[in-house]
Amino acid sequence: MRHEARGTADTVLLDLISLFIFSLIIGLTGALAPGPTLIAAINASFTSGWRAGPLVSFGHMIAEVGVILLIIAGLGTLIGSATWAIGMVGGVALILFGYMTLSSARGAAVPTGYEQIDSRAPIAAGIVTSVSNPYFWIWWFTIGAALLWSSMEGGLVAGGVFMAGHWAADIGWFTLVSASIHRGRFFLSDRGYRVVLGACGFFLIGFGIVFISRVIV
Repeated sequence: MRHEARGTADTVLLDLISLFIFSLIIGLTGALAPGPTLIAAINASFTSGWRAGPLVSFGHMIAEVGVILLIIAGLGTLIGSATWAIGMVGGVALILFGYMTLSSARGAAVPTGYEQIDSRAPIAAGIVTSVSNPYFWIWWFTIGAALLWSSMEGGLVAGGVFMAGHWAADIGWFTLVSASIHRGRFFLSDRGYRVVLGACGFFLIGFGIVFISRVIV
């Protein structure tokens, strides 16, 4: 009996490890895709250093916790039917966010330190760029919801392992990006810094226009 119990425990552990790896891979497919949150991580890396990745990821995680609670409450269908409104409001928010980034690029200089940087800014950027992205909602109320419910059939622990793998993908990728930007910052001139900030602003505005156009068309 003791041997059978140990065998069952080992099987459960292997199943949880497999679920974590599966969720990590699925999470990477989303994290690696260019999007507003990635642009926010790149932008924040110049002022917050390598910490921008984890901080932006944390903001993204806060947004996802809210969505997960909506899914569990059974509001996924209701919210999913309003993707047009999310696309419109989100598109406008991203355009404004991009405009502010462009405005800050004028006369900007490469930061020389991070001691006085407010860590709340990258977290807020992670939240804003997540909830303003209609594809974030569409993914969670379709593929994400199905995967979450499927994992939770194995219990709350399995559901937690699924989310741990998903968040590990986000934190790992965004930290790698911010660390790379942090190291490259030392070789960047003020003019180059303004170009990068300007590019981030244009990309955010571009994402916003795409979101709005797909709602209107």
